[in-house]
Amino acid sequence: MATSLGSSLPALASALRPDPTLSLEQKATFLFLFFLFVFLAVLIVRCFRILLDPYRSMPPSTWTDYVEKDTLDYRLA
Repeated sequence: MATSLGSSLPALASALRPDPTLSLEQKATFLFLFFLFVFLAVLIVRCFRILLDPYRSMPPSTWTDYVEKDTLDYRLA
């Protein structure tokens, strides 16, 4: 009984060990996930920069036009 258990352990260990080479589909999946995480990181950084300084990402002509229109409305009233 002990000899059969001892001889089956190396076969069991080799069956449980994963294959070190990746298939083409697995490589493509990991590459896609890598680029997806890089894209997500860039978007997160961009969103935090907009939250910290929202007027830097907007051209000055757009928000000064609204200020001038608001002051003009107050002058008419």
